[in-house]
Amino acid sequence: MRTVKQIMSTDCVTATLQDNVYELALKMKQHDIGFIPILEGKKLAGVVTDRDLVIRGIAEKHPGSAAVEEVMTNHVDSITSDTSADDAAKLMASKQIRRLPVVDNGELVGVLAIGDLAVREIFVNEAGEALSAISEHDAQPVHA
Repeated sequence: MRTVKQIMSTDCVTATLQDNVYELALKMKQHDIGFIPILEGKKLAGVVTDRDLVIRGIAEKHPGSAAVEEVMTNHVDSITSDTSADDAAKLMASKQIRRLPVVDNGELVGVLAIGDLAVREIFVNEAGEALSAISEHDAQPVHA
């Protein structure tokens, strides 16, 4: 049984509560990423996605100097590094999540992305099902 520890990314770009919206956007651009875990010390305080920057930042007319907390998602699903890849894929599919922070003993140790499941050819069926479920959700029309 493969575990998340075997396939997760450990070289994560992170930010802190002292960073601002502009600094997050710059990090995303520099590293070509759309997801940044926000740490308080080594503890996961939340996450910010590129979508968060648009919806909670720009659309709400927050300036670039706005605090990370203005756009951050506080209540984040996470998993431990000893979680099976199969269980992680199921959670990602059921909750429509593309990236999951991996937290051991309260500290961020990595991030598992949907691509980690597929690219590493581990549980390809589960990764495909998870991505399919997420994509179907994304393709649904939004009603005003």
